[in-house]
Amino acid sequence: MALQVYNTLTRQKEEFVPLGETVKMYVCGPNLYGPCHVGHALSYVVFDVIRRYLEHSGYAVKHVQNFTDIEDRIITKAQEQNTTIGVLAEHHIARFFQEMDALNVLRAHVYPRATQVIPKMQEIIQGLIATGHAYVLENGDVYFRVTSHPTYGALSGQSLDDMQAGARIEPDPRKEHPMDFALWKAAKPGEPHWPSPWGPGRPGWHIECSAMSMQYLGEQLDIHGGGHDVIFPHHENEIAQSESFTGKVPFVRYWLHNALLGLGGEEKMTRHLGNIVSVREALQRYSPDAIRLFVLSSHYRAP
Repeated sequence: MALQVYNTLTRQKEEFVPLGETVKMYVCGPNLYGPCHVGHALSYVVFDVIRRYLEHSGYAVKHVQNFTDIEDRIITKAQEQNTTIGVLAEHHIARFFQEMDALNVLRAHVYPRATQVIPKMQEIIQGLIATGHAYVLENGDVYFRVTSHPTYGALSGQSLDDMQAGARIEPDPRKEHPMDFALWKAAKPGEPHWPSPWGPGRPGWHIECSAMSMQYLGEQLDIHGGGHDVIFPHHENEIAQSESFTGKVPFVRYWLHNALLGLGGEEKMTRHLGNIVSVREALQRYSPDAIRLFVLSSHYRAP
């Protein structure tokens, strides 16, 4: 029987047919403003098992997993700790490898950092501006024009009206549409920044993964993985900007998302709720095999 996978985009199981001889798999990695918790470990163990199964089944796999080393939260945390984003990132990367090695998670073939692909991000942004998919504000901010992508909302199953109704942020009057998202942010005092055609600044979060995946896997992927919590807006925005830049559809053939770690009832383990158990704490209490068995004891799409 042919291998089948559940595709978040189509909401159904599909026969797995890779684009080429090597399966191109990109998995969203950690934001480096804090330690990984057991909920993160669930995701990395799940995709470790998926990769192992593919390789066991005879597929060659190129696995890329990113490190987000520039975004709002790591900047804030570095300022709070009176350090640099570079020092903070190095600390959490070293800890990440120690913990994932302990959990017997195979290392990805490539671990790009967002700050290493700034030129690729700028190339994509310039292309989006040139084709009318993005626009530049007077201060140097660059936004993606969501109305320019006809299938925006397909991954998360939302219309633009639904997104606006559920938005938690105050509308920005400078934007053409409330759901337009930042591709490039103009520099602010005390923040890291890079030169660009629109003035000094830094990338938005979403453009980072598009640039890193294209840099190391090309313009179309077989598998893009991550937690259920990044379907919207992160992965939705990745699709829009990537397909608009390359003109190639689909950007990703199979979207795979794991559920978040449940703590009983509706509560999920997340950093912003402050209810986390770090991987380090878990490893001090339990064996690595016990942790792997725990996170694999229920279906990967079930909390």
